[in-house]
Amino acid sequence: IVMYIGQVSKDILKWPRPLSPPVVKLEMRTNAEYGMPSTHAMAATAISFSFFIATMNQYKYPFELGLAAAFMFSTLVCLSRLYTGMHTVLDVIGGALISAVLLVLLYPAWDTIDHLLLTSPFCPLVSIVVPLVLCYNYPKLDYYSPTRGDTTTILGAAAGATVGFWLNNQYAASAHTGMSVQPGLPLASSTVVFVLARFFTGILVVLLTRWLMKSVVLGVLGYRYQFPMGDLQARRRLEVEVPYKFVTYSCVGLTATVLVPLLHQLLGLM
Repeated sequence: IVMYIGQVSKDILKWPRPLSPPVVKLEMRTNAEYGMPSTHAMAATAISFSFFIATMNQYKYPFELGLAAAFMFSTLVCLSRLYTGMHTVLDVIGGALISAVLLVLLYPAWDTIDHLLLTSPFCPLVSIVVPLVLCYNYPKLDYYSPTRGDTTTILGAAAGATVGFWLNNQYAASAHTGMSVQPGLPLASSTVVFVLARFFTGILVVLLTRWLMKSVVLGVLGYRYQFPMGDLQARRRLEVEVPYKFVTYSCVGLTATVLVPLLHQLLGLM
């Protein structure tokens, strides 16, 4: 929600990024995007303070320490956007404030939303259809900007992960009830080695999923619209970019939340 609102706001407001010169731009990939609001500031604020709010009553750590950590993380990201010359002070303040308002508005409904996403039979349909419709109806610009593609990537990954959580709750949760899964590695093994094994196994599966789905979907779309897979301009067209990125990253989200945990369990890495 945060990223979609931020990305769409950029292409509606159309506020330019800082002029260069006098600003020295250290990052060029997103230079074609507009500046207001800073989605990095929005994401950093939303992630850090959501994590803080969700864990402050779950784990034993000082409230002040958690608040300071969330504030420090979001502040450092905001400052990095100024340092790289990609945003003005107003851009990052605007982004942080938008996320803060969204957190305040949505926090009372967190439990209700979570319950619906995990239990409603309509969750998979809504989780796929709504973001896909939003991507197809993204604001149009006079020139190509990576905002639509990035937004589709984000919504696709979120859609796949949401469906994955729903599937886990429907079919896997009961199977794990009361089970005590012991690590397959010897107890004397280093915790660091155990964690790295989990991490690299998961990353490898996710990357393979991304490569496979990207190749398959682009191949199908290339056959449908008659363009070679290496044609960058063709891949930027609405009818190609949205399905290719949405399908690819929804599969990535689904793999990360369903297939990877199953593989971890199979390999004794739970």
